[in-house]
Amino acid sequence: MKSFPFASHAIRWVPLIILLIAVSCRSSLQVVSSFSDQKVVHPLKAYPQDTTGSSEKGFEYMKYGPMVGNGIPWEVNKKIFGVLEDTVFKREGLNAMLPHTNIAFEAVPGVPVVSGNCFTCHSQEINGKMVLGLGNSFSDYTRSLGPLLRALNFNVKRKYGKNSEEWETYEEQGKWYLAIAQATVMPNPGTNPAFRLEEAVVSYRNKEDLSFSKKKKFLLEKPSIGSDVPPLWNVKKKKALYYTGLGRGDFSKLLMQVSVLGVHDSTKAREIQKNFVDVMAWLNELEPPAYPAEISQELAEEGRKIFLTNCSKCHGTYGDNESYPNKIIPISKIQTDPVYAEYNLNSRLMDWYNESWFGQSTPYAHHLPSYGYVAPPLDGVWATAPYLHNGSVPDLWTLLKSSDRPIYWSRSGERDDFNFKLVGWNYKKEKNGKGKLTYDTTENGAGKEGHYFGDRLEDEERMALIEYLKTL
Repeated sequence: MKSFPFASHAIRWVPLIILLIAVSCRSSLQVVSSFSDQKVVHPLKAYPQDTTGSSEKGFEYMKYGPMVGNGIPWEVNKKIFGVLEDTVFKREGLNAMLPHTNIAFEAVPGVPVVSGNCFTCHSQEINGKMVLGLGNSFSDYTRSLGPLLRALNFNVKRKYGKNSEEWETYEEQGKWYLAIAQATVMPNPGTNPAFRLEEAVVSYRNKEDLSFSKKKKFLLEKPSIGSDVPPLWNVKKKKALYYTGLGRGDFSKLLMQVSVLGVHDSTKAREIQKNFVDVMAWLNELEPPAYPAEISQELAEEGRKIFLTNCSKCHGTYGDNESYPNKIIPISKIQTDPVYAEYNLNSRLMDWYNESWFGQSTPYAHHLPSYGYVAPPLDGVWATAPYLHNGSVPDLWTLLKSSDRPIYWSRSGERDDFNFKLVGWNYKKEKNGKGKLTYDTTENGAGKEGHYFGDRLEDEERMALIEYLKTL
């Protein structure tokens, strides 16, 4: 099944992908000087979490919950995007006619709307199986959807009229969509703009109660920067969220930030946050998928010894003596593309968040970016290709042997086109970055450099290490 072309899969992206408008800008960012000379590894501080949630209720909320607060009127959504069967959850009612990445609910009594859920970005089919919690690396945010966005607002108003309950319910949502029109598209397929989308929306929100502001609160940094989507099953091991460890404090508060895409105000946001205590309980039980092919246990044991010597200080240990150090590795050491970290340091979202309802009400959460990246847990790492924070490296072999990393590469888009030997998606080296399905590592923030630790290994050692990583 091809998934990059927007036309055949539009409903999978509603409403998240519908928010993107194409703007291209590649100006460099200025690094905050206090972080530019950071050379030491920083262990992260743990914050208390609410563990009273119900995993069962959390999963139900993931499937049915109005976590974005509002959406597109049902009839307009059906007209523009059509009807697709829910083949994953096999839900009932209106949800039976939507893919598992979308939710139908009543924003107000009697007015059903359609919105996205967490599985829009955090689920993906691999090797014939849908894996919940796996980052969707096949989403395509490279196209301008400005015309579609404007058509959507026009169709809602024309169908129901400006004096209707449907338009009154949707009107504010339409304003959020127009606010998002200033957000940029991603330069590469598979790169996710979650941080950028949040930044664009809250630039029109009042800090105190999250209500809509006609006056923009701050300007967005340029250019637009996205990232690969990390797996959700690793949340339970983390002391901070996101690639730079900027998400500190209560995880239910941090994870429900997606609600800014449609929530009316902080009163509704509080309802969503309480439900995310249950979502956290579900995430704490979520396990990675087991590697589905044969593993040489003898070779994997050789790889385990190599891992303990070369990798465990940053990525932790696994098995009977499991540990995870939660370390931020500074750019000077990891040497991966610094632009995403620079963007976080310069974004005005940081102060807005810390001074807003998110940062000033209980349970407390705040943003504290760093000039470095957190070395992630490696549970289920075999399924999480492509690699690095920007998804610039297609498989584990090229992650561990930097000289083999392609400058331009493309995937077929088929969910079973997986390389079990090198562990990653089969890819084709391209001559340039002009193809619409091509990942171009020369784009700003998309560099393939860094994480050179595997270069010191011989090819035989590298293969043994990969065999061990399959077992995690």
